[in-house]
Amino acid sequence: MAIDTLMAFALFALVASITPGPNNMMLLASGVNFGFRATLPHMLGINIGFMILVLAVGVGLAGLFAVFPWLYVVLKWAGAAYLLYLAWNIANAGPMENKAQDGARKAGPMSFLSAAAFQWINPKAWVMALGAFSTYIPATSEFWIVALATGVFAVINLPSISLWALFGAKVRHLLKVERNLRIFNYGMALLLVLSLYPMLVSS
Repeated sequence: MAIDTLMAFALFALVASITPGPNNMMLLASGVNFGFRATLPHMLGINIGFMILVLAVGVGLAGLFAVFPWLYVVLKWAGAAYLLYLAWNIANAGPMENKAQDGARKAGPMSFLSAAAFQWINPKAWVMALGAFSTYIPATSEFWIVALATGVFAVINLPSISLWALFGAKVRHLLKVERNLRIFNYGMALLLVLSLYPMLVSS
């Protein structure tokens, strides 16, 4: 891979990773509701899950969509349905203090495995992975080039998404009032739903 191509790819990875999307909206909400440390498994799950997805696309998984174009449609709409479910959970998240009664437990942040698995039905993750190899990495590339591209994406992705959780944790003290937190969670749920639009209308 030429150095200029690598630099262009790294810039693409940065922009794709740090801009708003389902993962970053959920990390922001998780940082506010649960704090940065509790959100670490969620962040690592996103990073590792996305890295595996990118590697799989690079070694030929994208070819399945050429043979079975309906498969991408199924994944896209399944991801959209799950995101609506997550938006509902965010909108109905409880206060920071555990005020549950009758032994009920307050919901916690997304786990590592759930976050990793979610990447496979995350519309933006598929757009990012497919865009990386359709634009920057030729389909005939050797495995080491695919592995290099995957590693670059992973290294750039983790600190980029971490900023969203960190920001959420930093403003957490401003949302200790239950009414303000409720408004914030409603806003995050709405933004999560709106983040679906450009991905669902794309081909």
